[in-house]
Formats: sequence, C-alpha cells, structure tokens
Amino acid sequence: MRKHPLALVLDPSPDVPLFVQITRAVIEDIRRGRLEPGAALPGSRALARSIGVHRNTVVAAYRELAAQGWVETRSATMTYVSPTMPDVPRRRASPPMLGTIAARAGFDLPARGSAERWSSEAPPGAIVFSGGTPDLRLLPTEVLARAYRRVLRGAGRRLFEYGDARGDEQLRAALADMLAAVRGLGASQGDVLVTRGSQMALDLCARALLGPGDVVAVEALGYRPAWEALAQTGARLAPLPVDAEGLSVDALAALVTREPVRAVYVTPHHQYPSTALLSPARRIRLLDLARANRIAILEDDYDHEFHYDGRPVLPLASADRAGVVVYIGTLSKILAPGLRIGFVVAPAPLVERLAAIRTFVDRQGDLALERAVAELLEDGEVQRHARRMRRVYQARRDVLAEALRENLGDAVDFSPPSGGMAMWIRVAPGLDVDAWAERALRAGVVIHPARRYAFDGRSRPFFRAGFAALDEREIHEGARRLRAALPMKGAARAAS
Repeated sequence: MRKHPLALVLDPSPDVPLFVQITRAVIEDIRRGRLEPGAALPGSRALARSIGVHRNTVVAAYRELAAQGWVETRSATMTYVSPTMPDVPRRRASPPMLGTIAARAGFDLPARGSAERWSSEAPPGAIVFSGGTPDLRLLPTEVLARAYRRVLRGAGRRLFEYGDARGDEQLRAALADMLAAVRGLGASQGDVLVTRGSQMALDLCARALLGPGDVVAVEALGYRPAWEALAQTGARLAPLPVDAEGLSVDALAALVTREPVRAVYVTPHHQYPSTALLSPARRIRLLDLARANRIAILEDDYDHEFHYDGRPVLPLASADRAGVVVYIGTLSKILAPGLRIGFVVAPAPLVERLAAIRTFVDRQGDLALERAVAELLEDGEVQRHARRMRRVYQARRDVLAEALRENLGDAVDFSPPSGGMAMWIRVAPGLDVDAWAERALRAGVVIHPARRYAFDGRSRPFFRAGFAALDEREIHEGARRLRAALPMKGAARAAS
C-alpha cells in the first residue's frame, strides 16, 4: 500500500511540543478523510527528515497516536491508520431510541432529615436581606489569584498529590498562629483540622462523637443544617430556649439531671439567628456543666471577626482548661463561601479521629488553595481584608438601622447588634411576619422570618435581615420595598 506523504506545518513555538503538533495533525488528517483506514504512514526516519525534526519526536508522536487508537504498528517499521476511528461522533438518536431517567426511584429511600426545604432562591432583581453572607464584590480576587499562581509555581505537582487528611501543614500552622493572636486559643498545628467549610467540620464532629440515641442539646432557634448533621448520626436533639443572653444554661442544667447529655451545640458569640451574645455568667456555668458531666461543647464561632462595639468577646475555647470544647470556625465569612475553608480546633486525639473519618468521606481538601490561603494569612492579607470588611459592615449595619426606622416606624423594633452580619428584628403585635415575608418576596425583597430558624417550626414575631452583602443604595431600596409590602395593619404603624 502506498505510504501517505504527510504534509505537516509545525510551529516552532515552545508552547505546544512538536510531538503533540504532529499527533494533532495526523488525527486531523484521519478525521477529514485525507488518511483512510489502513493507509500506511511514512517511516519515522523519513518523516523526521521531511519536516526537520529529530526522529525521537516522530516516534513519540506515533506512540501517542497508537495509545489513543488512531494508528497501529504491524511490524518494527510500519505504522498504519487503524481500521476504525476511536472517537467517531455518534449520530443523533431518534426520540424513540433515547433512554429516559425514571421519574421515580425503583428502590426505597430512607426517610431522613427535614421534610421541609427552605429555598434560598430569589427572583431576578430581588434585594436579598440574607441570613448573613459577605459581599463578594469586595473580595480581593486578584490578591488571591496571585497567591494561587505563586503557590503553583513554587510547589508545582506536589500539591496535587495525596496529602494529609488534616489539611495543609502550612495552613494549619498559620491558623493556629491567627487563633492565638486574635481569639486567645493556645493551639498548635496538631490541634487543627482543615475542612471544606464549617458544615463539613460539624458533620465530622458529629460522626466522631455521636451515635444512635445520644442526646444533643441545641438552641431552639438555630442553624437548621447543623441540626441535620447532628441528627444524621441517630442522635436525639433536645432544643433549649434562647433569650437576650443567649442559650439558657439553666435549661441545660435541668436537662442534665434528667438525661445523659452527650454534647451541646452552641453559637455563643453572635447567636444564630438572634445575634445575642452569651453572657459571661452563662459562659462560666456552661463550661462548668460540661466539665462536671463530660459534655462536649460544639462551639460554632462562624463570624468572630465582625464585632463593632467594644472589645470582642473571646471564644469559650479560650477559657477551656478541661478539654471539653470542640471549636469550629470558618474563613467563608471573611473571604467567600465558595472557597470552602473551615477548621476544627480540638485535643489532638479527636483531631486524629476526625482525620481518619474524613478519609472515608472526602480524603483531603484542595491543597493548592489551602497553601495559597496559608500564605495570605502569613502575609497578613486575610487579616487586613477582615479589618476593611469590619469597617464596611459596621457602616452598613448603621445604614440598615436608619433605613428601617425611616421606612417602617413602629412596625418593627430592634437593637443594632454589637457584631455579626445581620439584625434580629421584632415585628409589632398583630403583624403576621410570615405573610409579610411572602408579600415582600412578590415585591422583590427577601427576608427570613423566625419560623425558618425555629426547631419546632412555629412562627414567632421576628425576622432576620442580613446587611453585609448589600451596599447603601440597596439597603435603602430594600427597606422601601419592605414598607410597600407591609400588610395593612403594619402599614398603618409604619406611617404613624
């Protein structure tokens, strides 16, 4: 059979290796029919001479073509186009030939988790007073991108290999330093586990500490995804009241006398969703109760950096001398939720157990991202960004307070929180907050009524309004839309 005289034009640019260019050119000739099935290709020496490259370059190209199934070698020197192409485009099947996914599963799905799903979707153009997310428009993306590129140039492929399930060593050390400097935690890197966000951290802790029938105390107004993670272990959740001083430790003490409580999940810094600060007396008593009854305190300190009035209160973990606090934190509120950097600080034996459990679930995080964030922490970039955001969010808190007073009058009552990214707002007696939220959604503004956060699912005369992700114009416009959506009784109060 006649050998095909390949006419190849190569680009000497180093961006694409020559053997790759040869490989691509031959594949293109085969696809276009210029090289027919069974056609013999020039020998490697002859082709190398004709296009002015080293023979080894042609040999490498032929080997790659053979590996992909485009050519086959029938003797030591002869290479032929394969009888069939490896990636012949599939013809579009007619509708009767298409398979369909069944509308229902043909097997039983165990009933787990909450039956009610809370949608986070908002209509286009809506102003979302979210539960409290950062403003991604202010994220220093170029700083992060530079750090990522620098890490990839320096560490290269090593960060794409299997690594420590506890997370990047450099990031764990940087987090330990930050926590010591800002939050009063005397942790070493061996006490730190990096996770893909605080939700994963909580899930791992639940798997490590809880089993079927264990009793876990939770805040009766709280974070529903946390309850779901705890309940997935088969544990029984016991809701405790929350007031202006945070979790009711008296209620916990009473529960302990009736049942063996295994753990308590608490958000003491800015209670979620009410923003209440756990009082000093309750903090001391909670630690004493946990120590005396060997209760694990799962402390979720999700937005510690954003404290505006006075000095921030240190975490429970900073005063823990008995090893009862498992501290959960995140960088999602400082940077962005999509970056998925959370962490657990706990006694080293628990960290080792968490790492072992993680290997069955996720194996490890994004080591390149973790190293980039570590360098940003070491350079102080994360801390500087947090300080900038604290000033911005404090101003937005004040703008929201002004806009609510101006537009809603006596229809609402609130005290601006000393920290956090949202307000907890009481509505006037007789005002149906759930109906208001529905009307507001139709008016293009989203608020989250208390029922969304209630363990018992009942309505309460409150709603949560996040301000961090909205600028001044958006906050004022959102408040005007809320006023327009008020039911009649509320509108009368707003006008008074």
